[in-house]
Amino acid sequence: MTGTGKLTHIDAGGEAHMVDVGGKQETARVAIAEGYIRMAPETLALILAGDAKKGDVIGVARIAGIMGAKRTSDLIPLCHPLMLTKVSVDISQAPELPGLRVEAMAKLSGRTGVEMEALTAVSVACLTLYDMAKAADKSMEITGIKLLSKTGGKSGNWQRDQGGGAL
Repeated sequence: MTGTGKLTHIDAGGEAHMVDVGGKQETARVAIAEGYIRMAPETLALILAGDAKKGDVIGVARIAGIMGAKRTSDLIPLCHPLMLTKVSVDISQAPELPGLRVEAMAKLSGRTGVEMEALTAVSVACLTLYDMAKAADKSMEITGIKLLSKTGGKSGNWQRDQGGGAL
């Protein structure tokens, strides 16, 4: 574990509060997160073939992830509303599961980071994949949602140690 040892959303009296970022320097900030959804091989084949009853499962999940990133401050109480300049959501086959890997990137120039936006994009995309395919497989499992890297800001750049595998 790394970090400052201090929770920034807790004030001196122990109360939750929104952090004041007004005095922070504007910098270019990027965050990348990933997550996985494990499913039966038949469900994965159905999704990849485009034969799911609800239509283009991957396309809808990609759009949902982007929308989720844009609405992060509506979902996470102490997040600042941000003017994102870019959000991408990539969904690829993870045959080792079997299942799908979701990677999201959120970017802006601002005074606070975009880690929560990238993590929200992954989470919402995974939930949408589940929703779109649950008629075929209710036993799907969402797993491994984590921040991979972040750049910019006062704390500088950070990258997850890649040892230890996907899940």
